[in-house]
Amino acid sequence: MLAVHFDCPGGPENLYVKEVLKPEPGEGEVLVKVVASALNRADLLQRRGKYPPPQGASEILGLEAAGMVAAFGGACEGRWRLGAPVMALLSGGGHAQFVAVPEGHLMPVPADMTFVQAAAIPEAWLTAFQLLHFVGKVEEGETVLIHAGASGVGVAAIQLVRLAKAIPIVTAGTQEKLEATANLGAAAGFNYKTEDFSEKVLAFTQGAGVDIILDCVGGSYWEKNLNCLKTDGRWIIYGLLGGGDVHGDFLARLLAKRASIHTSLLRSRDKEASLGITSETLFFRQYKERLVRAFTRTVLPHLRGAAGAGLRPLVHSVYPLHRIAEAHAAMEENRNIGKIVIEMPP
Repeated sequence: MLAVHFDCPGGPENLYVKEVLKPEPGEGEVLVKVVASALNRADLLQRRGKYPPPQGASEILGLEAAGMVAAFGGACEGRWRLGAPVMALLSGGGHAQFVAVPEGHLMPVPADMTFVQAAAIPEAWLTAFQLLHFVGKVEEGETVLIHAGASGVGVAAIQLVRLAKAIPIVTAGTQEKLEATANLGAAAGFNYKTEDFSEKVLAFTQGAGVDIILDCVGGSYWEKNLNCLKTDGRWIIYGLLGGGDVHGDFLARLLAKRASIHTSLLRSRDKEASLGITSETLFFRQYKERLVRAFTRTVLPHLRGAAGAGLRPLVHSVYPLHRIAEAHAAMEENRNIGKIVIEMPP
């Protein structure tokens, strides 16, 4: 099969497509013929040598995919039929023509949705769903500040906050991105490049602050985040685009607000041992399976491929596999509103 490859860490120019062995589905796994995958920040970090895949996971980039069931490994429970359209949450391997997936990590593609649209769902939407419900325990009427509101996770989080009958507000770096987030349901948006978002958040909440912050930036935002976090608020960190260093009276100010910090990395919940299935492997697989089941039950019925009523993935651009380097460059330039999708060759 064809797959994305790089010989050494570096820039997008290091990426190329080569022939590799097609994976064989193991115990409890399903082989999926990939039609489309999507790009995530984790792929850029892995390409630079800063985010290796979990032990036992595929070295091939790609954390999500949509396609058709092609074969079954042993001990599958018969949830899927050959040729069924599915989308999958992956720990790696999505930027290839085939990928082996634990059976419980598959979801059906909604009937009115294309594979390109479906490929924009698993990683971003399951991440946002996990942050809001499994970690943040969002409640009706709460206010949620979403950094990088026009990113894949941000686009999903805005709509999921609305579905939970809570209030989403966002930060983004351009007026175009803020307008896009408003169209998706953001109650307010602030340009972090031209204004102090913490002051704007406090003004919007009439001085109360926000209940939850979804933060993929980290260190460089700590003071502003604490300024606008409500007493007893939850600050959820799932990325460090702004670095991990914190200086000053961070702990004293955190304590004064009785605030809690949660951290989350969804990919590392798919740890594999080098020899067989261990109890740790089973625990992490079960966590993701619980997440996929909860999402399938509560969110998937609301997702639609066509514009209009319901939730929808937002696809910014589509690149064929052989233009993978261009796709990486586009994401590094922070041009996308929503997801960048990669189509496999037929």
